[in-house]
Amino acid sequence: MDVVAVIPAYNEADTIGPVIDGTHEHVDRVVVVDDGSSDSTAQIAREHGATVVEHVFNTGVGGAVRTGYQYAIQHDYDFVLQVDADGQHDPEYIPQLLDAAADSDMVIASRYLNESFQDYSLTRKLGIAFFTKMVNTLGGIDITDVTSGFRVYRVSALATILHRSDKHWAVEQTLEAAKRDFRITEVSIEIPTREEGESQFSLDTFVLYPLRMTDVILRVLLFR
Repeated sequence: MDVVAVIPAYNEADTIGPVIDGTHEHVDRVVVVDDGSSDSTAQIAREHGATVVEHVFNTGVGGAVRTGYQYAIQHDYDFVLQVDADGQHDPEYIPQLLDAAADSDMVIASRYLNESFQDYSLTRKLGIAFFTKMVNTLGGIDITDVTSGFRVYRVSALATILHRSDKHWAVEQTLEAAKRDFRITEVSIEIPTREEGESQFSLDTFVLYPLRMTDVILRVLLFR
């Protein structure tokens, strides 16, 4: 299988190098989408052998991964692996995800099939539980960790579910995949809390969940 890894990155100069090095061992190409960083993320990524696509301004994780997905589609890769730039996603688990991808359209690394989620904040746990329950109910599936960003997609399937919402891209894509009866597999992977920088989860984002979820649901159930 031809595999490209997509790493969305925003001001991750302190961690991006080792992430690229570890990921390179398991894939054919690493693409870093530098999402308007003001530090040396792009330069360091190139020094470590990654192909770098630069955004002029910050679009958020959803916008960055969409750019990476479009790269995978345009270059006819078989699978695209998504890895966070902050070091939370240990590259040693990549072979497990790729093995599962051989018979799947989407593979999700789940923190809820092990104990690594227990160190997360209450706000983050509630957010993950809310999203996962919503997708399971509306999509008729049974998964544990819909917001995990450590994933593999079959590119031919991904091309039909490319997300439009940048806020909750993982939720939108997983729900769309479920509605299309795509093969979704979860693999137990430990994903600790990030040691550098700030998490995207906060009380403010949690308060906005209902409004954003209404948008995602309408996109998938009514306008697809």
